Amino acid sequence: MAGLDAGEEALRNGDYATALREFRPLARQGNAVAQFLLGLMYDDGRGVPRDYAEAVRWYRMAAEQGNARAQFSLGSMYDHGEGLPRDHAEAIRWYRKAAEQGNADAQNSLGLGYEDGQGAPQDHAEAARWYRKAAEQGNAGAQFNLALSYEQGQGVPQDYVEAVRWYRKAAEQGEARAQNNLGLIYAHDAFLGDFNQRTVPDPEGRVPKDYAEAIRWFRKAAEQGNAKPQFSLASKYEEGQEVPQNYAEAIRWYREAAEQGEPHAQFNLGAMYAKGQGVPRDYVKGYMWIYLGASRSSGDAHRKFAADRDRLAEEMTAKQIAEAQRLAAEWKPAPRSTGTEDR
Repeated sequence: MAGLDAGEEALRNGDYATALREFRPLARQGNAVAQFLLGLMYDDGRGVPRDYAEAVRWYRMAAEQGNARAQFSLGSMYDHGEGLPRDHAEAIRWYRKAAEQGNADAQNSLGLGYEDGQGAPQDHAEAARWYRKAAEQGNAGAQFNLALSYEQGQGVPQDYVEAVRWYRKAAEQGEARAQNNLGLIYAHDAFLGDFNQRTVPDPEGRVPKDYAEAIRWFRKAAEQGNAKPQFSLASKYEEGQEVPQNYAEAIRWYREAAEQGEPHAQFNLGAMYAKGQGVPRDYVKGYMWIYLGASRSSGDAHRKFAADRDRLAEEMTAKQIAEAQRLAAEWKPAPRSTGTEDR
C-alpha cells in the first residue's frame, strides 16, 4: 500500500504528476481506492484534462467493488448528467449503496431524492430519516435539510426549537443557507428564499425574537457572498433594526445582492438612488435597478416594482429613461453563491 499512500500524500500536496504515477498502475490492477482517486482527478481536472466520461469509467470500477465514495460519486454523475446521460433512478441506486455503508454525502443526497421525488417516490418521512443519519455524522448540508424539515413540518412534526438546533449546527460549520435561515427565525421575518422554501415566523413564539442574533447570522452568511442574507442585512441597516441606521452600509449590501440578481435588493437599491439615500440622487441608476427588479420578480412584488418604476418615469426625461433602459439591457448578473448543497 506504500504506492497508494504516496499517491494520496502527493494528491493532498498538489503534486499531481506523482499522484498519477502511483495511482495508475494500482487502478489497472483493480485497487478500488486508486480507481476512485483516479476518477476524482479526472472529475476535477487535477493533473489531467477534465474528462467526465473517464471519471465515470474509474468511479464505476471502484463502485462495483463496493467503494462507498466511488458509489456516491457515480451517483452524483448520474444525478447531474456528467459523463453519461442524466438518470435520477440510477443515481438513487448508487446513492443507496453508499448510504447503506454510512457515507454521509450519499445519505443526504438520497434524502434529497425522496424529498424531490426524483428517482424515488416522494416521501418526506424517508427524506428526513436519511437527512438525520447524515446530520448526526456532522454533514452540514444534511443538518440544514433536517432543520428545514422541522421548520416546515415535512416528514417530522413541526418544531422550531429543533429547527434552530440543527440550523445552528450547520451554521457553525459555515453553511450559508443555515446562517440565513437562523437569522430569519431570530428576526421573525418571512421571506421567500433562494432555495425554494419559505422561512416563516415561529407562530407559537418558542424562539424569542432577537435582532442582535439575527444580525450576527445574516452577517456571517452575507460575508460568504450569499445574496439573500446580504439583502436581509441591508434592510436592517436601512431600517435601523438592532444596528444604527446606516444608508451607506445598506447601499453596500443591497448592491452586493443586486449584482447577483436578487430582485428585492435591486428594487431597494434603485429606490435609494431615486431618493438620494446613502448616495447622490440619480434617477437613471434608480430606474435601472428598479427596472431590473421588476423584470426579475413575479406576483405582488412584480406589480409593486413595476408601479414604482412607472411613477419614477414620470419624473424623468425620455433621454434619461432610454439611458436607464440601455444600462439595464447591458447588465449581467455576477456569479451567485448558495452556500453548500442546494436543496
